[in-house]
Order: sequence, then C-alpha cells, then structure tokens
Amino acid sequence: MAEMHSNPPPPTVRVVAGRTVVVLRGEIDLFTVASLSARLDELTAGPCPDLVLDLRDVTFIDCTGLGMLCRARNRVLAREGRLRLVTDSPGFRRLLAPVGLADVFALDSRLCEALAPRADVGDLAGAAS
Repeated sequence: MAEMHSNPPPPTVRVVAGRTVVVLRGEIDLFTVASLSARLDELTAGPCPDLVLDLRDVTFIDCTGLGMLCRARNRVLAREGRLRLVTDSPGFRRLLAPVGLADVFALDSRLCEALAPRADVGDLAGAAS
C-alpha cells in the first residue's frame, strides 16, 4: 500500500521583539524541505538576520530537514546574524548528538528564552563552530 504524505501548513512568520519567528509544523522531510528552504532563504537574504525557528510543532525531521537547518544557520552566520531553535523535544535534542550537531545550534526550550535579549556578542549565531 502506498504511503500517503500530507503537506504541512506553510510556516507562520511574524516579528516579535525585532526577531523573525518562524513556526514550523508537521514533518520536515524530503517532501517538504524544498518549499521550507526557499522560505528560509528569503528570510536570511538580508544583512544580520535575527531568526528564531520554533520547532515545537514539528512531528518528524529527517536528514534533509537537518540539512535545511544547517543551511539556514550557515546563511545567518555568513550575514553576521543570529539563529536560535526552540524545541522542547528530548528526541530532537538526542538526534543532534550522533550526527555531530549537538554543539552547532543554539537551543531553547521556550520561545520567551529565544526572544530574550543577549548581551554577549558570541551568541549572535548560536553556538561557536
């Protein structure tokens, strides 16, 4: 039997406290990553993007989804911006370690933490490479 794949709703984008908050939902995989990547490319095209990706409503992410997150991070770093991920999923956090991404992303469990002002310059794009 063929597996049915439903497209998640487009991400919700809003500006909160001067930061662009992108709420992603559903599955981030081979079938959905192209449109999501295009949207993230738009949001990271300008100088000093300040992006918060809210992943709390993501139900599944595969390697193409992780690649999309890495691409967004690299674009933000290249433009001297800031990227934070919001997730309360222990599974997602555990997934990052074996693929070598545990120290790559700045992670927060709650949106209010990701939106809090940061005093240290080293936090502009998340964890240091």
